[in-house]
Amino acid sequence: MTELPEFSHLDAEGVATMVDVSQKTETHRSATATGLVRMDESLRQHIAKKALPKGDVLTVAKIAGILAAKKCGELIPLCHPLPLTDIQVRLALTETGIEITATASCVGRTGVEMEALTAVSVAALTVYDMCKSVDKGMVIEGVRLLSKTGGKSGAWHAQL
Repeated sequence: MTELPEFSHLDAEGVATMVDVSQKTETHRSATATGLVRMDESLRQHIAKKALPKGDVLTVAKIAGILAAKKCGELIPLCHPLPLTDIQVRLALTETGIEITATASCVGRTGVEMEALTAVSVAALTVYDMCKSVDKGMVIEGVRLLSKTGGKSGAWHAQL
């Protein structure tokens, strides 16, 4: 059985607490996450033509993802608010729906994995919100971290 690391979000009494990162070294950190909103072909065509009543789905979802990454520290209880230096959110129509990829970067003392994952998640929820009148059966799936760099643990890449 794999040994678990020490839980850094618990104090001596086992109560949840924010990790003190003041002694960590600032490094350039980045993280990339992805996810998919699966939908029917008719909806994909409407999105491609920008023919939905709520407007340009891809642009609105991109902006929502960027805003969500910037607010991650307000949404996730023990997540540090970070001064992001960049957040890129890309949405692409695929054969089965919309693939969303977000890359967050900062120079800081803790990683930006949560910011990238939050950007993907909120962009996907925005797609759902804008399109639910056409296809309530959309599926948000596969939200996951693809890679991260920086910090004491260094680089990590998902095994695809």
